[in-house]
Amino acid sequence: MKFPWPGKRQPAPETFRVLVVCMGNICRSPMAEGVLRQRLALRQLPLPVEIDSAGTHGYHEGAPPDPRAQSAALRRGVDISKLRARRVDEVDFIRFDLVLAMDEDNRTALLEAAAAEYHGKIRLLLEFAPERTLRSIPDPYYGGETGFERVLDMVEESMAGLLDELERLSTEKARRLAGHKPSPG
Repeated sequence: MKFPWPGKRQPAPETFRVLVVCMGNICRSPMAEGVLRQRLALRQLPLPVEIDSAGTHGYHEGAPPDPRAQSAALRRGVDISKLRARRVDEVDFIRFDLVLAMDEDNRTALLEAAAAEYHGKIRLLLEFAPERTLRSIPDPYYGGETGFERVLDMVEESMAGLLDELERLSTEKARRLAGHKPSPG
């Protein structure tokens, strides 16, 4: 059997994993990762949740989030300064239970990169903001400070619905795992 995580330990199955994805992984997805981490700290789910972010392009691999993204997030009590950009890898489609794209273009890129069996994991973050008619969170990179604030507003609007969905999905995964455990004795 080929080990899909070369040089790394295989992740424990009793963790629920979420990957947030934008284009370069220096603006939208790190802000969403930070906000989700903050909100999860306030809510207990049936399984531990691991969160990461990545980009569909490797323009900024290894770079910290854009300083404007860091400033906007910090104004809301979210420190994303330690995050580093990385590109989505094919193993991500196996490893993560939910892959959240920030916009339709990145969702399309993810669907093209993933095998068909993983397409059900790929969704838009704004699906979880019931009051929103927009489906895509715009890239603030070429805009001013207000664009980053607008992105954070949209991310925050998604959080209640996303947390409800994470609770539902992690409960399902916990039940599946419990059904596959060997009985003692």
